[in-house]
Amino acid sequence: MKSTINGQPRVTATDSAIALIEEIRRDYPDILFHQSGGCCDGSSPMCYPAGDFVVGDHDVKLGEIAGAPVYISATQFEAWKHTQLIIDVVPGRGGMFSLDNGREKRFLTRSRLFASVPD
Repeated sequence: MKSTINGQPRVTATDSAIALIEEIRRDYPDILFHQSGGCCDGSSPMCYPAGDFVVGDHDVKLGEIAGAPVYISATQFEAWKHTQLIIDVVPGRGGMFSLDNGREKRFLTRSRLFASVPD
């Protein structure tokens, strides 16, 4: 799986998200993201210490944001393969197990369709 489509990354982050990643890294230097599939914490991107989350055999690495790998389940990737995920930050509480929880701001995934996606 290519991490870019037509030269555009499959996943990117806003300046606000990069700032929150830098804040989190002061406490947890090695982190990763997993795009939630809509269970307990909706469809928020979840941020974990890299050693606390086991990447599954069916997870797809979309790319990296600010040096942190971003994964999504293969089934969810099939539904979103035509979109670029944009990790952003909004006010609020993060997911229960996500490292943004308790910081009064949380990660949020926005998306946009790629103009054309090769099969």
